[in-house]
Amino acid sequence: MNLEELLEQFDEVLESGLKMPGKKAIVDIEKLRAVVDDIRLNIPNEIKQARGIVTDRANIISSAKQEADNLIRAAEEQAKAKVAEQEIVRLSQEKAQEIIANAQAKSREMRKAAQDFVDDIMRRADENLTANLGEVRKTRAALKAQIPQKSEQ
Repeated sequence: MNLEELLEQFDEVLESGLKMPGKKAIVDIEKLRAVVDDIRLNIPNEIKQARGIVTDRANIISSAKQEADNLIRAAEEQAKAKVAEQEIVRLSQEKAQEIIANAQAKSREMRKAAQDFVDDIMRRADENLTANLGEVRKTRAALKAQIPQKSEQ
């Protein structure tokens, strides 16, 4: 029997007693002692059950708190990993932009140097050709001067 049933029996023994004036009653003392003894025997069981429930509750709360802490820790680690990953991506993009900018600047420098080199070669060729053309014209004029004209013959 549980404690509630025993208290109910206690109440029944009191109600079954002979009523006296002044809210008093004569009760069967043996029945009452038997119920009280049963109550005494069952109280430790009820207390043990209550303690077990309290312990189970504490264990459930502790387990839930531990699980919540683990979930929070895992979420924080994931967040840190995402932030680190995003930082790596951002730094990689910055480095890529820097490399592209350097390559473009180097390409412009090389193109300018090549154009200057070709222009210098063309200028020297032009100067040489102009000088040679002058020599050719002088030589031709000298040759013409040596050949008698038809009208002079």
